[in-house]
Amino acid sequence: MHQMTLAEIARGLADKQFSSEELTRSLLARIAQLDPQLNSFISVTEDLAITQAQAADARRAAGETGALLGAPLAHKDLFCTKGIRTSCASKMLDNFKAPYDATLVAKLAAAGTVTLGKTNMDEFAMGSANESSHYGAVKNPWNLEHVPGGSSGGSAAAVAARLLPAATGTDTGGSIRQPAALTNLTGLKPTYGRVSRWGMIAYASSLDQAGPMARTAEDCALLLQGMAGFDINDSTSIDEPVPDYSASLNGSLQGLRIGVPKEYFGAGLDTRIADLVQACVEALKKLGAVVKEVSLPNLQHAIPAYYVIAPAEASSNLSRFDGVRFGYRCEDPKDLTDLYKRSRGEGFGAEVQRRIMVGAYALSAGYYDAYYLQAQKIRRLIKNDFMNAFKDVDVILGPTTPNPAWKIGAKNADPIAEYLEDFYTITANLAGLPGLSMPAGFADGLPVGVQLLAPYFQEGRLLNVAHQYQQVTDWHTRSPEGF
Repeated sequence: MHQMTLAEIARGLADKQFSSEELTRSLLARIAQLDPQLNSFISVTEDLAITQAQAADARRAAGETGALLGAPLAHKDLFCTKGIRTSCASKMLDNFKAPYDATLVAKLAAAGTVTLGKTNMDEFAMGSANESSHYGAVKNPWNLEHVPGGSSGGSAAAVAARLLPAATGTDTGGSIRQPAALTNLTGLKPTYGRVSRWGMIAYASSLDQAGPMARTAEDCALLLQGMAGFDINDSTSIDEPVPDYSASLNGSLQGLRIGVPKEYFGAGLDTRIADLVQACVEALKKLGAVVKEVSLPNLQHAIPAYYVIAPAEASSNLSRFDGVRFGYRCEDPKDLTDLYKRSRGEGFGAEVQRRIMVGAYALSAGYYDAYYLQAQKIRRLIKNDFMNAFKDVDVILGPTTPNPAWKIGAKNADPIAEYLEDFYTITANLAGLPGLSMPAGFADGLPVGVQLLAPYFQEGRLLNVAHQYQQVTDWHTRSPEGF
């Protein structure tokens, strides 16, 4: 059963081939057996999962139907889950149990999903390798010596290793799409505001967005259906009708206009990935798409703009973790200043501290105009580049990452080298656009992803293109040896 996709599980449950409880117990046993190799889970919620599975079976027995009813998944450990540890993979929140469910968690639970646990991640979602976790690095099931990408690396590794069919993630600068690319998954970052952020512990509020991670576009469509929608509790949530994402999957690509930015193919791109992107382009041409070159002239400024804006917002968001109200508190503080300093110094890891300091500096009185304000102006220019490109094309296609997964520890001494792995993904967050990464081949046995970007609220178009591509390729069906 562990090889089944979400869509196949939905059909199996509807046909009474197995029960949700049987499936859940099988996957829990698989997690117990295999996850010690991966470290993809922070918490496994066995009792909750069995209770939810039994409830889902009862709902089906009463005549209820639904694609997600009884479907197992896991949540990235920054979504608040009532009564369950929500740690953000940080010592700061190691003992924090949320008193409520995040809107995304509540919506998926109402649809009947079964929560198997909370997945490992980069601390407070800050990283591209899943090495900054307080609970240790996550390993890529395709090669246990390599990173799975971050910050949603635990979700990616667990799904790729067939420990469960799907998981939630968050994407601030590529943290769904990048690990999806490095582990052979389909990962979708929706339009900013499409999915509620209420109950999702913030890293950078104007960039963060929750989304699904699964093996196929079809599964991502089912998950997005369950999590999308307006939320009165979230001031950044957009009141926009939610379409039937599955209904558009089978639409023809005849005449679809695909733009390929010339700036994507510079010196930093691995030539093997460039070749696989071109092969993907040719496959989509055979399906009827029309491909043309477009330009994103301000792409070169994306990394510096992002790494001013995101740390600035992080320094503000993480100021609440001060050792006073909840979370980690140092022992025997001498006074209030000592309590603040030592609680934060001991509770936050090195990468989080680095970004808080960068952000505080960028927001300081003497440097706000020179750094933060300039970065926001570049952000607008990047958005304008996309708006101009989308006048001529329906989607934009390119690499998700400049390189395949690197070895664990290889970039620890050079944070900038790791930041550059987000080169292709961060522009979607700066502009608020939807983006999707889909499997497109392998380089020396390591997965490679291709990224699709679309205009606002056109997630259905991305899912349609990815699904049609997955009908004529089998990259997404391949699983890592030993799992």
